[in-house]
Amino acid sequence: MKKYYLIITFFTGLNLFGQTVGVLRNDIGSYNAYTILAPLTSNNTYLINNCGEVVHQWTSAFTPAASAYLLENGNLLRTGKIENSSFPFGGVGGQIELFDWDGNLLWEYTYSSTTETQHHDIYPLPNGNILMLAATLIPGADAIQAGRDPSLMDDGEVFNEQILELEPVGTNQANIVWEWNINDHLIQDFDATKDNFGVVADNPGLLNFNYINSDHAVANWLHCNSLQYNADLDQIILSTRILSEVYIIDHSTTTVEAASNSGGTYGKGGDFLYRWGNPEAYNHGTSTDRTLFGQHYPHWIADGLNDAGKIMIYNNGGVRGYSSVDIIDPPVSSPGVYLYDAVDGYAPVIAEWSYTAPVPTDFASAILSSGQRLPNGNTLICDGDSGYFFEIDMDNNIVWEYVNPDATSGPITQGDPATFNLVFRAIKFPFDYPAFDSRDLTPGNPIELNPDLSNCTLLSIADNELSDTVIYPNPTAGLLNISSIYTIDKIEVYSILGRLVIRNQNSNTINLSNLSDGLYIAKIYANGKILSKKIIKN
Repeated sequence: MKKYYLIITFFTGLNLFGQTVGVLRNDIGSYNAYTILAPLTSNNTYLINNCGEVVHQWTSAFTPAASAYLLENGNLLRTGKIENSSFPFGGVGGQIELFDWDGNLLWEYTYSSTTETQHHDIYPLPNGNILMLAATLIPGADAIQAGRDPSLMDDGEVFNEQILELEPVGTNQANIVWEWNINDHLIQDFDATKDNFGVVADNPGLLNFNYINSDHAVANWLHCNSLQYNADLDQIILSTRILSEVYIIDHSTTTVEAASNSGGTYGKGGDFLYRWGNPEAYNHGTSTDRTLFGQHYPHWIADGLNDAGKIMIYNNGGVRGYSSVDIIDPPVSSPGVYLYDAVDGYAPVIAEWSYTAPVPTDFASAILSSGQRLPNGNTLICDGDSGYFFEIDMDNNIVWEYVNPDATSGPITQGDPATFNLVFRAIKFPFDYPAFDSRDLTPGNPIELNPDLSNCTLLSIADNELSDTVIYPNPTAGLLNISSIYTIDKIEVYSILGRLVIRNQNSNTINLSNLSDGLYIAKIYANGKILSKKIIKN
């Protein structure tokens, strides 16, 4: 039988118990779930509960090249890092691995050589194929023929970014069934005698080959760091950190169409359907119009969540000096058809929602990082360069905090400082995620050494226990009713600090009239089982 563990923590305040790693805070308003993390210096991928206890773990021969995905069938799809001196930038991988729940390696694929490498991100498609982000080498002469200004080639070569769709074959092979390359969608206004010459401002679907948004014109001029997929639209969103832009492209094309500017559902081939973050990159603004600064993990918010269909982005901050998590809602004429203005470019001008710290510079991650909208309306944020995860509620209150304890030298001892504990991305999964069906999720030890769990209480609750029990009205001004197919043995009400304030036995009602307004926890005991629910007295 599948086991769930309801985590109820009765404390508030950062580092109340002096922790330096693991769970620092787990307030009653946090989203109770399992979090997956793959520390960048570790061979382990962990699934932890809200108290930081490991409920499952996978071990690889490789440290991650950034991303890892827990699939609905319980398999783990992850990247692996192969050293490659031909591509000297962070996030280089070259290896993809698929493990089953029990840690058996089912499939692996290597894409690493002196001319090509997988890096940063992959994405599991609904059809079982895998999208892979990769860099390939464009020799100097080829880059110049494509219109590159020779003075903008400090390394004498340029990296192309490509997306490959892999169909896994056997245990270590793959068929490439679809391909898209950025070098098929370039424009330049530097040399009319070379390829791709045209008016940059008139071609927003193409990338200006001579726009360099950095101090040095290195080969790694784009540094794409994320790709995500929208099955309803059959579109891919891609992030380039150095240019501070996100692009949306059509996945419905054939490979031939993807190399052109026509064909596919949206009729534009592999050209950008939408771009956002840095209008200067396509001559529709100046540096003062930038809204993104070295961003990571742009993705469509899933159906059923607040702001579903909009795009959430972790905006690292760069020269701005602080990070934010932003949400944009690109205007469309129909689903997946984005509005474009010849003067102003692509809207919106600014994000419609943005989270920053009360003192903005208190929240800043120069690299890595992610944001995730949760089913209860909260948002999980991964501050990647410090391995720090925190969850905010809809009022921007921090309700859960965790510091990754797995660093370069291995697990950190509780109380010691956390250093070199980088994490690319953190994602929470609800207890009813299909991967957990019929799995043993009994909590083990936390990752850190000498852990202190005095701030967390775990109550074991079997699958679907008291599922037919309803508490109403909620919120309530006084009387609270319990409707259940079981005989109620006891009702207890606790304050958010864990103090028992009311207890009733052998009754289906409880009166809260004498309590102050606020948030409480009701625990219903029936048929040898326990149900805990948040209630509001008003």
